[in-house]
Amino acid sequence: MEGESSRVQYDLERMMPEPTPSPSTITDYRRYSFRTSPDRRLSTLLDAEQFVKERGFLFFWPPKKIDFPSLWAAVAGERPVPNNNDDPAHITWRWKDSMLPDRRWYYGKLLRGRATLVSLEALPGFYALSPRHGDLDDFTEAYRAGNLTHEANGIARVLLEEGPQNSIQLRRKAGLSSPNAKSRFARGLTTLQKGLWILPIGVVDAGTWHYAFEYELLDRWLPEIKEGARWLTDQAARESLLQHAIEALGCTDVHALKLLFGWQNHQLIPSLQQLADSGNLHQVQDQRWCVPSLLKPR
Repeated sequence: MEGESSRVQYDLERMMPEPTPSPSTITDYRRYSFRTSPDRRLSTLLDAEQFVKERGFLFFWPPKKIDFPSLWAAVAGERPVPNNNDDPAHITWRWKDSMLPDRRWYYGKLLRGRATLVSLEALPGFYALSPRHGDLDDFTEAYRAGNLTHEANGIARVLLEEGPQNSIQLRRKAGLSSPNAKSRFARGLTTLQKGLWILPIGVVDAGTWHYAFEYELLDRWLPEIKEGARWLTDQAARESLLQHAIEALGCTDVHALKLLFGWQNHQLIPSLQQLADSGNLHQVQDQRWCVPSLLKPR
């Protein structure tokens, strides 16, 4: 009976939420993880590439309303983005532009419709959860179902039929070159990037500013993406992306994860619970989820 009692007590303790790490512990963890502490800053393109692989995905600029790694902050530290184009941290622009044609990471307006960098190892998880079916023209199905605008469908159609186009050419060929169509064109580009139909693959000297993105269909730029995502279930994809996110943050809650990914509770909770059951996460007393390394042994 004594052994049985001890085992029941042990099981009850395992079911109890862990103590919450202190705010300073979480802050220190994120300064290390986000590479914002002075001794962890990025100084080379190779550093940047390794950082994206390490984190799986991150924002280009510091995001608003949520805390998450960004390439800018990993170079500049925890300070606002200046308007001054001569700021040394704007080397991130050159790094990003130089990597667009190289297929060494994904860059596009993915998470929250903001500029996102994703390692090619993590990208299949996003693709598996996207509206994509793996056909170059599956945007047509989304358009017919009412999930893409006329403008977005037209942009994708031009790329399908004519190949890579810079944004000046693309806007004209999609019939969106009038001044009052500017915002509709921009929204179309963002929607197609969020859905992983298109991405920028280079920069060309075009337009008034002598700077324009060149766009292409994602599956033509990275044909192996379809096969990489083929065997991923939705839950497995979510678990993989959640693991990356919480390893970056140390601790977070469901609300923050919903803001980051745009998922709902019924999509998030089962995946979080599965990660907890496998020992990769722990739930703490304030309903947050933390990596085990942040929790002190009992």
